Amino acid sequence: MIAGGLIVAALGVGAFAQASNALVGVLKVRLGGDSAETRLVVDLDRSVTGKMINDGSTGREVVVAFPKVAMSGDMKGAGQGVVRRWTMTPKGGSARLTIELSRNAQVSRRFLLPPGDGVDHYRYVIDLKAVGGGRDDPRDTRGLGPAQSAPVEVASRREPTIPIKASRRSGRKVIVIDAGHGGHDPGALGRNAHEKDVTLSAALALKKRLEKTGRYTVILTRDSDVYVPLEGRVRIARRADADLFISLHADAGPESTSGASVYTLSEKGEGRVGKVLNKDDWLMNASVNGGDRGVGQILLDLSQRATKNRSAAFAELLVDEISDVTPMLRRSHRDANLMVLLAPDVPAVLLEMGFITSPSDESLLTSPASQARLADRIGDAIDRWFSRDLRVASR
Repeated sequence: MIAGGLIVAALGVGAFAQASNALVGVLKVRLGGDSAETRLVVDLDRSVTGKMINDGSTGREVVVAFPKVAMSGDMKGAGQGVVRRWTMTPKGGSARLTIELSRNAQVSRRFLLPPGDGVDHYRYVIDLKAVGGGRDDPRDTRGLGPAQSAPVEVASRREPTIPIKASRRSGRKVIVIDAGHGGHDPGALGRNAHEKDVTLSAALALKKRLEKTGRYTVILTRDSDVYVPLEGRVRIARRADADLFISLHADAGPESTSGASVYTLSEKGEGRVGKVLNKDDWLMNASVNGGDRGVGQILLDLSQRATKNRSAAFAELLVDEISDVTPMLRRSHRDANLMVLLAPDVPAVLLEMGFITSPSDESLLTSPASQARLADRIGDAIDRWFSRDLRVASR
């Protein structure tokens, strides 16, 4: 669930098969992400359990032990993002993964993905998140892009065909609904469902609810099981001149953790917008790209500040509406440096509809009736938000 570049360390499968049929073999180790959040994936030929030895909270090192893993020798590779370098070494019929960090960071989540969706092997995923105000290692100069809940796998990329600007002749507001993950990126895994399937079902239910009113033009970033890159999702919203962008996800964590939450752009993410604008044509705005650069930056700052305030206002309405139909985390409105929230001129929220790793939440997330109730309440929040804007504009 992290965006950014991908480093693949292609490692030969050792003589693990000779040791025992029960032993697990390591296929390769891959990295993706940036200096805020980084994902490390260990590709394996069988299921495995991992034991956390050090989660990074003490010193700049993360250590995970894997029992019943056979290796013919040490494996190691260069780092990316918060990872400076990594090594995997055999240790008495098991293996130990040591991740040297380039800055203060901790493990935010770990989970195992089974084969599926075109992938024929297991993947042990470790998500690392920067903590504190420590600076990056000065030798880490890769300048990677913003991070979000996204894949570390190379996958086919397809974006829906949409007009550069949605038609405004009808007077309808334009809502872009983003079903998280998709295609070769399954997202988090519950006991019975993949995150990508849950988000798509929820997106379709919400689209149906909104279109029923006749007030909105609704655009989906994907309407089938395909992978759309994160920057593509933001591009879709900006090309459509969207009035609101809603990204739907399902969280992962311990089985005991449950509840929905809503994210808006953090102060740190706000500071990244200008950098992304400078580097990526897909986020370029004519008012910033042309004319006086100082004036352009002022216009960007004003637009971004207004957009952030509007996003936060909608997030509060959304939390208020959905809290009656789904459990909520104690701190239900959060902020984060998420790629899909970076458009400086489109109010945006990311809704974690619950924890797919929680049996109770998964039951709600996969129930058509529960999805319909949640879609109704999200729709109610959207109705309230635009009705409030209309009242303010009429004064």
